[in-house]
This record gives sequence, C-alpha cells and structure tokens, in this order.
Amino acid sequence: MTGTSAPAGARARARRAWVEDFLRYARAERSLSPNTVSAYRRDLDQFEAFVSGYEGTRDWGWADVHRVSIRSFMGDLELRGLKRSSIARKLAAVRAFFAFLRRTDRVEASPARLVRTPRRDRTLPSFLSEEDARELLDSAGEAARRDGSAVALRRWALLELLYSCGLRLAEVHGLDVTAVDSRAGQIRALGKGEKERIVPLGRRASEALDAYFGKRGESTSRAAFLSVRGTRLSRRQIQRDVTAQLARVADGDRLTTHSLRHSFATHLLDRGADLVSVKEMLGHASLSTTRIYTHTSVDRLKRVHSRAHPRGGE
Repeated sequence: MTGTSAPAGARARARRAWVEDFLRYARAERSLSPNTVSAYRRDLDQFEAFVSGYEGTRDWGWADVHRVSIRSFMGDLELRGLKRSSIARKLAAVRAFFAFLRRTDRVEASPARLVRTPRRDRTLPSFLSEEDARELLDSAGEAARRDGSAVALRRWALLELLYSCGLRLAEVHGLDVTAVDSRAGQIRALGKGEKERIVPLGRRASEALDAYFGKRGESTSRAAFLSVRGTRLSRRQIQRDVTAQLARVADGDRLTTHSLRHSFATHLLDRGADLVSVKEMLGHASLSTTRIYTHTSVDRLKRVHSRAHPRGGE
C-alpha cells in the first residue's frame, strides 16, 4: 500500500463517506432490499476494521487496498471458523463496493477482481442408519395396522415410499394414483424440469401403498395422497406427517423428508449399488450431484476399517 500526506483522520472520514455513497447507490440505483444493504454495511464495516488492524498505525484510503489485503481478510475469516458460504458473501460485498469505486473513477482498478471466490462447503446430508430406518418403518407399519385409519396408513405409506424410492418432497406431492404400479413394482416420478423417470418400488412400499389406497376409497382426485377433505395432501402436511415420525429416531438431529432421500442413496451405495444407477433413481442431472453420497459412504467405511482392522485404529 502507498502512503499519502492527508491529515490523520481525514482519510478515515473519506473511507466512511465512500461507503455511504455506495450504500445509497445500492438502495437507489440497484434497488437492493434493505436486508441486503444492511448486510453490505456490516460486511464492509468488518472489512474496514480488518484493514485498519492490518495497516497498524498507518493512515490509509480505499485506493491503497490491494488483493493481498483482501486475501488476508478471507484467511482471517476462515481461521475464525466462518463457513465458506459466509466468506463468499463478504467477498461479494467487497467486490460490489470496489466495482462501484471503479465506475465512479475513485480507484484505478478493483483489487477484488482477481480474488477467487472460495468453493462452497459440500456438507454431508443427514441420513438414518439402516437400523434406525428399519425401526422407523417397522414401527410405523405396526401402528398403522393396529389403528387401521386412513391417516395412519397414509403416514406409513409416505415413509415407505420416500425411503424405497428416494423421492423429493415435490415429487411425492405431485404423485398421482395412476403413476403407482404395485404389481410391476415401479412408479413414474415427475422430477425437476417436468422430467419423468421410472423408479423401482420395493415390496414393503407396495404393501403400504396398497393398504392405504384400499382404505381411502374412491375419490375424484387423481392425487396419490389425500387430506381428510379429499384434496391433494399439501407439501406442508406431508412434511409434518413425516417429521413427526422421524422425531422418534432423530436422536437430536433435525430430520426431514429429504433425510429419507439421503438415506435411500447412502444405503444403496453402502450395499454396492453403482453411482450411475443411483443417479438415475434420484433424478440427478449430473453425477457430480450424486457423488456427495460417496463421501458419506467412504466415511462409514473408514470407521469400519478403524474398528475392524488390526492396525486400523493406530
């Protein structure tokens, strides 16, 4: 960074004035939401405080900042335990600010332009162990048979379908009765982009769906799952039905309908299913999306190796 002969404090006031100019521009010209503008302010305040500490007692202006300072800021955020997504958001605020300074001829070039955005964290999805999945589904089936009501049978059928087929919430919500073929052991799922795919339907799931369809009786609705009023079951109610059952085996985790989709994929891979087949069943557009489940499976294999191998725990 280069020094200047401006009086101490004058450059600090100039820094704040330029930030306020940018925030006014974000509100008025870019029509950004108040929340976004507030986030920009917090992020730029944090960046300014870091650079001031980085510079020590030396006075500085925004035109003095270079990319090493920005990279150091990002490194400091990582050391403090911030997620990569949060660091990327703060970098976006710094980039937008310097782009504004460049357009208004206050700096010659943006030092943030060549700073790479950190790759997003690939967090492992939550899923049930095979033992927990078995306990959940067996107990739901026993409870449904004892109760015998359409609502209890519906809960059981939802759980079995989600685990057997790995469907998304939206796919379950949009499922029609005519898309379920219990005899052939398959369903037609309508995924993202209205793409249809055939997914195998397990024997237990077929049994649960047949029991529910037999109890709910005739309906003018094409929907596979109905509310007590006879209309298509809402996404919120599907989620509520499923999460209430999952809470019994959650052990502190917040499991959702998507957790059963994750369990479906993880258990298939754990038992030797190939990645391409799992990709097709999940309805993923590319293998890169499906590969996150291989990380989960490798972690499990490492734990098995550590426990079972004579020198694995060393």
